Amino acid sequence: MGELIFVGLGLNDEKGISLRGLEATRTADSVFIELYTSLLPDFSLQRLEDLVSKKITLVSRQNLEEENGVSVIMAARQGKAVLLVPGDPFVATTHVTLRIEAEKKGIRTRIIHGASIISAIIGSSGLHNYKFGKTVTVPFPENFSETPYNVIGQNKRLGLHTLCLLDLRVEERRFLTVREGLELLFAIERRRAKNIITPDAVAIGVARVGSEHPSLKADFAGSLLEYDFGSPPHSLILVGQLHFMEAEALINFAGAPNELRNVAK
Repeated sequence: MGELIFVGLGLNDEKGISLRGLEATRTADSVFIELYTSLLPDFSLQRLEDLVSKKITLVSRQNLEEENGVSVIMAARQGKAVLLVPGDPFVATTHVTLRIEAEKKGIRTRIIHGASIISAIIGSSGLHNYKFGKTVTVPFPENFSETPYNVIGQNKRLGLHTLCLLDLRVEERRFLTVREGLELLFAIERRRAKNIITPDAVAIGVARVGSEHPSLKADFAGSLLEYDFGSPPHSLILVGQLHFMEAEALINFAGAPNELRNVAK
């Protein structure tokens, strides 16, 4: 029976792989990597190949999704195959279909987790994890959707924060920025006028979490438009009801204005 191991690469570069993941990759018969689901800003495929002493095959979205990962499945049938994935392999549902297909064919599957962008963003912000509602992705304008606005509204009514992942297309080197994400949400607010995302709403912009030079800034949303977060990837948090300790964290960690103390409970 073959084996397919999904190994998380963490957040920034090849050093994010765990010791367990490194061991599995070094002892695999075949190693594949996908780099389209997220951006690892300082990653080098050559450095990773040197680290694991193996040739690594880069697979595309077409290989894994349109072709049902047939090359990976075939390798796993013949021995031990590893698929390297940015972040934590199944925080996003992208590769669940591949795992199901492997199990159906009698191939054993395992997961070796890596650092997740979701927990890393929340942890970096200083906000309380249990006060987050549903996460949403803000898409590029050509894929316009009011879903992010609706989700933020639902969370806000419950006093919960909303993590907004900003759309990216790594293959095209396109990455939605904090400014662009806010502008898209403000445009929906102007049409809907439900007072969900206004310039005085508290928001947090985050960039390059997990790198040596991340960017974290909390402010009122109107002011956040002017902040330069630098290179991608970017993410955005719309803040719900603040606990007083969360306000202190944002002031001290993210340069938030002192006025946040006045709206916290």
